[in-house]
Amino acid sequence: MDIGVLLPTGRAQWGAGDEPRELPAFAVRAEQLGFSSLFVNDSLISPRIEALTMLAALAPTTERVTLGTAALLPFLRRPVQAAQTLASIDLLSGGRLVVAVGAGFPGRFGQPLYTLSEVPWERRFTRLDETVRLWRALWDGASDFHGELLHFDRLPPATTPFRPGGPPVWLGGATPAALARTGRIYDGWLPYPPRPADYATGLTSVRKAAAEAGRPEGAVTPALFVSVRVDRSVEAGRRALGDWAQANYGMPLAELEKIQAVVTGTPEQVADGLARYVDAGARHLVVRLGALDLRGQREQLERVAALLPRLSGV
Repeated sequence: MDIGVLLPTGRAQWGAGDEPRELPAFAVRAEQLGFSSLFVNDSLISPRIEALTMLAALAPTTERVTLGTAALLPFLRRPVQAAQTLASIDLLSGGRLVVAVGAGFPGRFGQPLYTLSEVPWERRFTRLDETVRLWRALWDGASDFHGELLHFDRLPPATTPFRPGGPPVWLGGATPAALARTGRIYDGWLPYPPRPADYATGLTSVRKAAAEAGRPEGAVTPALFVSVRVDRSVEAGRRALGDWAQANYGMPLAELEKIQAVVTGTPEQVADGLARYVDAGARHLVVRLGALDLRGQREQLERVAALLPRLSGV
């Protein structure tokens, strides 16, 4: 089992007096507490520290944790430039990078970003998969690339990642098409289904697609992105997460948990809730802490860390 934490890089997780330069120290504390990975998310909709900038800052300040994106939106960046940046972070971290990617969502969390990036919304999944293929080709030393949407007759020599072939690339998504693409193309799966049963069903589809593509058993890392708050009771946790959901998504918690995995309650209840996803097949949990300032984030970090021995032994 790997258990990681999402860093609070967005302004919605900072209080009035919080200092974002505290984030590297937050990451170091997470490593000291025994978390095995540190993830950051990516957007232009809400103010936040840019994802790859944050990971570059963490590469020399951490020692053993995996550094990951949850999820990177490749369409926000020029594909060749992104390959260079990712290879550089993998080098600086000694091969500790994992790149989970996504194509964005319809509505205010997706389509406006394409407009800002001057990239067509149409055929976004083809563009995403081709971008990943291009990255891998560059990391393997390709001098040209020809896909359906991306064409480069001459590619310059690229920065070589620490690991041969480059960092693992995971996909976030749980539609039938995303499950099939994950099994065929990607190195890991990072969804956030609201029920463990949904996770188990999706993982079965991913593994079936991988087997049909001739990939070996275990080729796809089964991960989970889950929002967590450890509190004195389920009711207290839900009240706090209600404020958190409004601040982060502008929607009530009851609506958010219809589409995303959310676990709250006492330490025992949170451990049991996460264990149900582990029983469904998850082997790398990425925990997003439900707090609205850095002090609260640090408190939640310590509370979740206290559960690590139990969860690691599930």
